[in-house]
Amino acid sequence: MQRQRLPERPRVRPANAQQRADRAAANGGEPTLELAERTPYDTYVHASTLHSLQQTLSRDPGEMSFLMVSQIMELYFGLTCFEVREARKRLREDDVWAALAPLHRAALHLEGLNAAWRGLRWMTPADFNRFRNLLGEGSGFQSAMYRQLEFLLGLKSVSLARPFHRQPQVYAELVETLRAPSLWDEVIAVLARRGFAVPAGLLDRDFSNEAEPSAEVTAAWVEVYADPGPDNHLRLLGETLVEIVEQFDDWRHQHLKAVRRTMGAKVGTGGSAGAAWLRRSMAREVFPELWAARTEM
Repeated sequence: MQRQRLPERPRVRPANAQQRADRAAANGGEPTLELAERTPYDTYVHASTLHSLQQTLSRDPGEMSFLMVSQIMELYFGLTCFEVREARKRLREDDVWAALAPLHRAALHLEGLNAAWRGLRWMTPADFNRFRNLLGEGSGFQSAMYRQLEFLLGLKSVSLARPFHRQPQVYAELVETLRAPSLWDEVIAVLARRGFAVPAGLLDRDFSNEAEPSAEVTAAWVEVYADPGPDNHLRLLGETLVEIVEQFDDWRHQHLKAVRRTMGAKVGTGGSAGAAWLRRSMAREVFPELWAARTEM
């Protein structure tokens, strides 16, 4: 698959502690106000670019909140996917301990994602209707990065990649994630390498489809949790994964609440059944054996 060319690394002039101290002394403790070029902050963060990406379709001032919060969520989707991929790589290398840090960060990013919903709590149906029609068929359902996150967590669906087939690179990246082992598949592989009785069919299968919940994997997690020792990395892994699921489920629930608040039971802008479709989506459980194991403990 042809990868998109990455942008050049930001050309920020490095400075060590002594150079920073000398600069502060020369400025009398004040920040540097005269810069020869673009500010190093903007060179690194690209803040001026970020703040140029809000192009509303109406003159209604509330649309800016809707658009910018949507963009913030997209950034959090991408950041969480980045962390999950890093954790997946570490698990594939059988380094459970190294996988815990990116997973913990992913849970915190999802917490930040959930907080973004607060910026839209002011929106009533009347507020949304002032610009909703201008969105056409545009819908959060069409977020490719959210689909990436679902696929990485193991919620696989070939049909949900279909809307992106006219965006070749986006579609190719989704299909690549769809066909690859998910984070949960790599967790199951770790359990198998540690000697737990994992069915061979879970380790060698078509990863484009969701795995059926396994009684053997559930039993493995019961055994993992039976060891309360501080060095039980698998138990720490299980608890970190639970935190991710709770935050992810909170996002799905808040999405449903936001739709009900602004649209009631209306059909969604993307052609779905709106709130009813979101309820059905929420029934798809992430890491199901981790939850089933709690009944057996």
